[in-house]
Amino acid sequence: MSCYKPYPKYKESGVEWLGEVPEHWGVSTIGRVFDIKAGGDLKQEYFSEEKTKTAKYPIYTNTTKTDLPYGYTSRAYFKENTITVTGRGDVGYAVYRDHKYDAIIRLLVLSPRNGSYCKYFVYFINGVIDFQTSKTAISQLSTEQISPNKIFLPTLKEQTAIANFLDRETAKIDTLIAKQERLIEMLAEKRQALISHAVTKGLDPDVKMKDSGVEWLGEVPEHWEVKKFKYLFQIKKRIAGKLGYDVLSITQKGIKVKDIKSGAGQLSSDYSKYQLVRVGDYAMNHMDLLTGFVDLSQYDGVTSPDYRVFSLIHQKSSPEYYLYLLQMGYMNKLFYPFGQGSSHLGRWRLPTEAFNEFLAPCPPKEEQEKIAQFIQQNLDRFDILTKKTNKAISLLKERRAALISAVVTGKIDVRGEVV
Repeated sequence: MSCYKPYPKYKESGVEWLGEVPEHWGVSTIGRVFDIKAGGDLKQEYFSEEKTKTAKYPIYTNTTKTDLPYGYTSRAYFKENTITVTGRGDVGYAVYRDHKYDAIIRLLVLSPRNGSYCKYFVYFINGVIDFQTSKTAISQLSTEQISPNKIFLPTLKEQTAIANFLDRETAKIDTLIAKQERLIEMLAEKRQALISHAVTKGLDPDVKMKDSGVEWLGEVPEHWEVKKFKYLFQIKKRIAGKLGYDVLSITQKGIKVKDIKSGAGQLSSDYSKYQLVRVGDYAMNHMDLLTGFVDLSQYDGVTSPDYRVFSLIHQKSSPEYYLYLLQMGYMNKLFYPFGQGSSHLGRWRLPTEAFNEFLAPCPPKEEQEKIAQFIQQNLDRFDILTKKTNKAISLLKERRAALISAVVTGKIDVRGEVV
């Protein structure tokens, strides 16, 4: 911020947590500057899921996905140059609307009383105000609660200058953030491709290949075998019969010990009916091939009796190699064609018979170990790059927030910065 200058003179704003304000700025409340209304119920007679010639106005609801309308309507109840503020869930998120639209499910709509350009206040609301909401299961912000919140009032000319400046500068930062986010996506894609190639083709680019006879696998090194899971793994089903064990959850980041003391998340009424998991066992959420996962347990504990627990019985095999292959089965949806159930309900499961008959590559154990070691070394490198990129994104977001706060509260003067 050192490249920007402050205003020549300041005065006390009268609002302790806002501090000083440029001498010529005013202080008011949202309720004095805006007419505030809450979106109502959906009007079915005007509604369309898709945009049409008549139903051309977007319908917004309480979400931070600003460009994703709930649907469309032929009757727009709110005008352009207004602000919507989420009133439920992730409350207090403001968006400037430069077009006609409708609002539903108590989305708050702020219309400037004097009709002047009001985008400055979007930056002020998002960058400064911490709303006090209703203490209910779902956070809620009412018209009465938003109305008394204090806001700064630069001149109308300055409000426009500030909005234009922040539009330009935040767009630059957002572009940098988008590039970093794309880098993370690329790293994830390369990570997945590296695992897939290593576990199915090996590490020697010059090795002679043969047809595996398995559609998803294609060619494999000539000296590799292909085996069914039933010759590699043994499914376990050991019911705990008592309490006292750590409860294990299978997440997409691996097996985690569940916090059952806090009462957060889904809890069972009787963990004695859960099945045992030992260190070195695989545990697999085979009930959901869309969002489930599989991991090699580092813990003794219990997990849901609906999951699949199994161990490696093929002595000439590496547990780590098959962990990468099993996880690839989820990432690349290799198990999906063999599933059963209702995929639209998130219950696309892998039956026991399909699991046992699934064909997988079986390199020599020494080669499996080298492949697993190679993958782990590269994943460590990907993790380091991903952490650095996430750190860069966090710093950019912090800079964005700090810039907005400084500008809308008058800590820096950007009047001469706007062309």
